[in-house]
Amino acid sequence: MSRHTLSVLVENKPGVLTRVSGLFARRSFNIHSLAVGPTEHPEISRITVVVDVAELPLEQVTKQLNKLVHVLKIVELERDSSVQRELLMVKVRAEGPSRSGVLEVVQLFRARVIDVVPDAVTIEATGGPDKLAALLTALEPFGVREIVQSGTVAIGRGSRSITDRSLERVGRSA
Repeated sequence: MSRHTLSVLVENKPGVLTRVSGLFARRSFNIHSLAVGPTEHPEISRITVVVDVAELPLEQVTKQLNKLVHVLKIVELERDSSVQRELLMVKVRAEGPSRSGVLEVVQLFRARVIDVVPDAVTIEATGGPDKLAALLTALEPFGVREIVQSGTVAIGRGSRSITDRSLERVGRSA
């Protein structure tokens, strides 16, 4: 099995996410990451799904997704032809002399401190999974208190937009 990132453009309608994620569940595929949000067009949303699956079953799921009424377009985003990021917020113990060490790590990883209290700092970082894992490893000796991490969001490199033709399809179905 290998990891695949799918960008799924859907009409912004109630229940679409349930139908899309349900299709993966019925096939017993584990969704590693799921992120949903609006696009530049209010009537279209983008679902970014990262799933561990072999090539052939992925093709079958893609065909089934395309049959769903409100699914407009599905694109597999390869790592080398897309930009993929996650958001991480981590609360770290930072009392007295250890605070400067935590702040050095934050600076090294180009992260930001977003909250400070006398015994801890909360850090925000964006990047790929490898960068965020390395940041967590570097912060572990200080004492990680809490972690919140988003799913992957991804966009294709270059000037082409995958939403252009999809918008035409939404206009015709209205």
